[in-house]
Amino acid sequence: MIHHSCGLFAVYGHPDASRLTYFGLYAQQHRGQESAGIVSLDENGHCHQHKGMGLVPDVFAEEHLQKLAGPIALGHVRYSTTGRPSIVNAQPLLIHYKDKNIAIAHNGNLVNALELRRELENDGAIFMATSDTEVIMHVFVRELAKHDVIDAIKATCNRLRGSYCLLFLVDDTLVAVRDPYGFHPLSLGRLDSAPVLASETCAFDLMDAEYEHGIRPGEMYVISPEGEMSLMLSDDLPEKPRQCIFELVYFARPDSYIFGEQVYQCRKQMGWQLAHESTPDVDFIMPFPDSGVYPAVGFAQSAEIPYEHAMIRNHYVGRTFIQPSQSMRSFGVRVKINPVRAMIEGKRICIVDDSIVRGTTMITRVKKLRELGAKEVHIRISCPPVKFPCYYGIDFASPKELIASGNSIEEIRKKLDVDSLHYLSKEGLLRSVMHEDHYCTACFDGDYPVDPCACAGKFGLES
Repeated sequence: MIHHSCGLFAVYGHPDASRLTYFGLYAQQHRGQESAGIVSLDENGHCHQHKGMGLVPDVFAEEHLQKLAGPIALGHVRYSTTGRPSIVNAQPLLIHYKDKNIAIAHNGNLVNALELRRELENDGAIFMATSDTEVIMHVFVRELAKHDVIDAIKATCNRLRGSYCLLFLVDDTLVAVRDPYGFHPLSLGRLDSAPVLASETCAFDLMDAEYEHGIRPGEMYVISPEGEMSLMLSDDLPEKPRQCIFELVYFARPDSYIFGEQVYQCRKQMGWQLAHESTPDVDFIMPFPDSGVYPAVGFAQSAEIPYEHAMIRNHYVGRTFIQPSQSMRSFGVRVKINPVRAMIEGKRICIVDDSIVRGTTMITRVKKLRELGAKEVHIRISCPPVKFPCYYGIDFASPKELIASGNSIEEIRKKLDVDSLHYLSKEGLLRSVMHEDHYCTACFDGDYPVDPCACAGKFGLES
């Protein structure tokens, strides 16, 4: 039910750059299942591109990788938080400006995208797509007419408001940039001597690349034939980052390191904290796979209650939220997870899951457990109630669609038809991470680090 924006990957100076990028995108498929694309640069300075709608292995075949020649490549997997699902919005974006090849890949969401777009259109810009990434490209080209590459990127980013992890490829210069608040992750690794960049470190593991460090909030990491260097976008950066806590709750793969945190351990710790706050008297703890597995492990260990998999996931069914209609989403709920009937009848069950957004999926699953004869059903959620929309790259529903926005905990409990319901407190959630004052919790408390009032990033179109 929840969309993330995108996943990024790039390789510099490796003879098999495009193939490595393919595997890097494959490892990050969870970050975007709508479209995928790769741009490469060969030894003669020529750019090659292939992109399409769908999953990475559906978009790329061997023949495509053979044509993506060269030692430099960058790739992208996408969900649309800004702009319609369309091939014109698939990334990376590639243009030829004067004598330069320019490619941009973006993860995040700008709150001033519409404002910039209108300004650019008034200045004569023509747009082919509806994504905020195209807005970034137009701003960058105008700055590049006045500055060198590095200063043009600085000037561009200083006009952007919201969240962005960006990869710029300008001829043979690759630049990775993370917004000043560091909303979403971007990391540097190395395969032999070749630098690699990825949204998540799980992409490095697939190719035996060594993780070096995360790109810092507000940092520009420049890779060129002259070498590598780190610069900051500005001397006036926020005192503390505001990294997206939902990356750790839900989005990132549990085998990744992001924001300096090991995701698996964070989720287990959320389960530990949750059990300390509220443990019901039940026969066993049960996760809703796969997202609830890791906090459920921590919960069961802390509470010393048996842990069981009484729901089995069909791994060949896609996530329910990528379906295009509500009727298909409901169908997806029914076929995605199936209960082990013998485990349910007459049992007192505690379900641990990572979040409840609209509540429709949870209602369907609880109803099935009741039909199978569960004596009691208790729910524990490893994050606070999601009450507010996100403007920084996670496509939460509008407030009226968020079950916690207009309902008390008791009202939600009744809607779900469960015997008890407890959400992890914000304090408990922040105790599960190393630097509790480094995270954005706006979806829980409405405290937005960047003013979203100007946000009209969807341009009136469906995301």
